[in-house]
Amino acid sequence: MSRSRLEGQPIGYLFIAPALLLFAIFIFAPLFGSLYLSFTEYTVIRSPHWIGFANFHTLLFRDPRFWTAFRNTVYYVVGVVPTGIVISLVLAAALEDLPRGKQVFKVLYFIPTITSVVAIAAVWKWLFAGEKYGLINYVLIRLGLQPIDWLLSPKWVMPAVMIMSIWAGLGYNMVFFSAGISTIPQTLYEAATVDGANWWERFWHVTVPMLRPTLIFVVVMGIINSFQVFEQVYIMTGGTGEGIGGVLDSGLTMVSYLYDQGFVKFRMGYASAIAYLIFGFVFLLTVIQNRLRAR
Repeated sequence: MSRSRLEGQPIGYLFIAPALLLFAIFIFAPLFGSLYLSFTEYTVIRSPHWIGFANFHTLLFRDPRFWTAFRNTVYYVVGVVPTGIVISLVLAAALEDLPRGKQVFKVLYFIPTITSVVAIAAVWKWLFAGEKYGLINYVLIRLGLQPIDWLLSPKWVMPAVMIMSIWAGLGYNMVFFSAGISTIPQTLYEAATVDGANWWERFWHVTVPMLRPTLIFVVVMGIINSFQVFEQVYIMTGGTGEGIGGVLDSGLTMVSYLYDQGFVKFRMGYASAIAYLIFGFVFLLTVIQNRLRAR
């Protein structure tokens, strides 16, 4: 190692020291603290009491509400991630073919991404309101269809949350797809056009294969983010009188169940165990996806 490099290192460490200190205080300390609490019975009022794997055993074998939250979360992930990716990919490909105004449309689609999820969920809660006030039900009635109790029906609570999440996430995914499409050589599209391929054939045989790395990244990030869904459920179901999760826990997700156990019932040890189970599920899915990508 050169002398100049050795002399420059202490200054570099001083520059990154504040960031490392904040990272240690607000990331590493809570991370390992919650890991310890997951093996304890801790209700905030009393000191943590070590109980080993009892919290995890109760969650996996004696808590049907946790498995309800798990099923709802998987349902949400399966509904939101593929649908949102397909729509955003088609939109990105269509926008790239516009002769003018593509940047304006990109900005319009991206606005929900930079808007507070709480604000978006509050607006959509009004849109999904009952027959008298909800805009969506008003449109259904005008079309001669029956209105739907979106947030009061166990059948429709989660689809309502999914519709809102898909709409809010289109701009986020579309930015990545637009960036990926811009790197595809135009000669491939020109060759496909010469061979007589239409827009859909160019999209399916050129755009999609060339976007595999971007697709994998978006899928992984979409699954991770979807497993952590909370704000939408809290806002859209929290005011229905049925508690977080709505009617019969039909909208209860794993993170909202974590919140209910930790910050409503103050079972911090139990909530920490839920957090690490969520981490385990997400980590396992990420490993599987990386294996599939390697193949």
